[in-house]
Formats: sequence, C-alpha cells, structure tokens
Amino acid sequence: MSAHPDTFPAAPLRKLSRSFYDRGTVLVAQELLGTHLVRVEDGIERIGRIVEVEAYLGPHDLAAHSAKGVTARNRTMFGPPGHAYVYMIYGMHFCMNVVTEGAGHGSAVLLRALEPVRNIVGRTQGPGLLCKAMHIDRRLDGHDLLSDDLFIAPPEATVPRLRIARAKRIGVDYAGPWSQRLLRFYVKGSAFVSRR
Repeated sequence: MSAHPDTFPAAPLRKLSRSFYDRGTVLVAQELLGTHLVRVEDGIERIGRIVEVEAYLGPHDLAAHSAKGVTARNRTMFGPPGHAYVYMIYGMHFCMNVVTEGAGHGSAVLLRALEPVRNIVGRTQGPGLLCKAMHIDRRLDGHDLLSDDLFIAPPEATVPRLRIARAKRIGVDYAGPWSQRLLRFYVKGSAFVSRR
C-alpha cells in the first residue's frame, strides 16, 4: 500500500484543470510528477502518485503514435487536451496517456509508474502493470479527465519539491535520433520507478 498513508486528504479531491493539459507536453510531463491518478469504480477510490512519465511530442516525434497520422487507434491523441488516450500493446496490456496541447496536435504523456496511495493491489511499475492495478482499459480511451471516475488531482501542499531525473524513453529504438531524446521523467529516489 502507501508509503504515505496519513498524508492524503480525506476531503473531496480537486481535479487538474483543462488549462493544465493545454500547454507544452514536456512541461506537462514534468508537472504531472507528484500528482495523483484517481480511478473511482463501484464506490472504490483507487489513488496512485505519479512518479514516472514519458513525453510524446506530436507527428514530428518518430517515437509517437501520431507519427503515422490519424488512425482508428490513435484518434484520441489528436483530440482536445485533458483526455485519456488508452491503447493495447502485445495484445494483452493497456497503456494510459494524457492528451496535451491543442486539438489536432497529436501529443501526449504516457504514465509509466505510480506509487500506491490508496486501494491499489498489485504492482504499478510499468504502464501495463499501472493500468491493471488501476482497472484502466480500452473502454476509457477518450475519457475526459475532468470526470468524476478518472482524473488527476494536484499533489498535497505539504509535499517537498521533487527532484526530477531525465532519461531516454523505453522501447523506442525504432525511432532513430528520437530514441535518444531525454523525454522520460521520473522522481529521483522513488522505489516505484519502472527503470532507473
């Protein structure tokens, strides 16, 4: 369960605003660290602190799904900011991204790892494990992150400033020079990061 069980407020959680997502993808990626992914299902509120993300910058980024243009699979990525882009990999695992910047831009932030805070069973280090533990699947593709059942909440005001590390994204060796860009961000010292 959580390393900080007593620090999370019991009051209703605030949601990040639409304008939070409607900004540069790298900035959004870094500022998502320390926020809380919240999934409410059947009256159960699952909460995890985001500790690792990857930025995908749009069609010019050869590692991004949007590099191939609009498809049935990635259509959500080209939609308005502040929505979940959920897709399946290897025919069995789901991955959740947060759509950023304006509609038509094709950029998003992949959520790679969470620190469990409340009601999470199972590992959360890696995008597929994260989605499994949070009960996130393809049915939530296009879901508005200002909804009441899937959203991201700001960090607690009492949390100290995070130390952020940068690294290459994982599994994008096919993307040429884009595979070398330092667009993976994670919280230094977190035991829940998928790979250091």
